[in-house]
Amino acid sequence: MTGIGWFMSIILGGLAGWIAEKVMKADMGLLMNIILGIVGALVANWILVAITGSTLGGWIGQLVVAVIGACLLIFVARLIRGKH
Repeated sequence: MTGIGWFMSIILGGLAGWIAEKVMKADMGLLMNIILGIVGALVANWILVAITGSTLGGWIGQLVVAVIGACLLIFVARLIRGKH
């Protein structure tokens, strides 16, 4: 299975993290946006594969999955810190 590559992972991760930051009204920096986007994509892809057996393909599909995953991570972090 071929992925999108490291460079595109960083670009998509940053974009996904930034979109999630705006959706969730969070205040993160560029590095945290990239980390949230990449880790969010990994988490959301894992959940999607566990539930449906597949994931969304292409850059757009992975961007959508990464945004959803990053939003999920922000939500969980707020629950743990008690900050809504």
